Amino acid sequence: MTDHVHDLQSVREATDRLLTAVAKLDNAALAEESHLPGWTRGHVLAHLARNADALVNVFAGRPMYESAAARDADIERDATRTLDVQLTDLRETHARFLAQTELDQDWSRTVELRNGVTDLAANVPFRRLVEIELHHVDLNVGYALEDLPHEFTGREIAFLADRWAGRPDVPAVTLQIGDDGTGATWHTGGPEGGPLTLVGTGAELLGWLAGRGDKGAHLTVVGGPLPALPPL
Repeated sequence: MTDHVHDLQSVREATDRLLTAVAKLDNAALAEESHLPGWTRGHVLAHLARNADALVNVFAGRPMYESAAARDADIERDATRTLDVQLTDLRETHARFLAQTELDQDWSRTVELRNGVTDLAANVPFRRLVEIELHHVDLNVGYALEDLPHEFTGREIAFLADRWAGRPDVPAVTLQIGDDGTGATWHTGGPEGGPLTLVGTGAELLGWLAGRGDKGAHLTVVGGPLPALPPL
């Protein structure tokens, strides 16, 4: 069962790491490319701030975003802001998110996210943690998949493996940490075709599942070629 209190503490710690890293940048660095195609570092930071407010909306029973177009427009609007404005926005939206989670509420209720996706309220803090951690990697400031907390990496692998499970456009895949048979394993993909086994580190497996880093290029693949996943 998800422990939202634990996850909220992880959100605080991950946000502190992010803010410390961002504070070392300057205005010119914000205009440079992130690891996400077409997005500067400023785009990534704008998205993180707007996502925090969007999750406040989720907890309050409002639509996560007014519309997909409005979401994209807000990110474009905020992407070119100066470092001090970006940092202030990140801190203030983080505080608003935490304040919303501190209200008396039913954590077992179902809430609605984007595109009709639903989840338990208790899982929303982990979803926020995913945004912070993976987008910290995306910022291209030296924080890599290998630097992610071990617990987070395992949980995100499990989350994404579940996301791709049953998909007919993804072959049956076993994900395995290490090649000695003692590491954690997960299963994903559809029922069709012979099973593939991908063996590597947690960071390498997460890179393939999330489309980050080298996207699994250094994984050991048993049973066929490395499959390409659809965009997240």
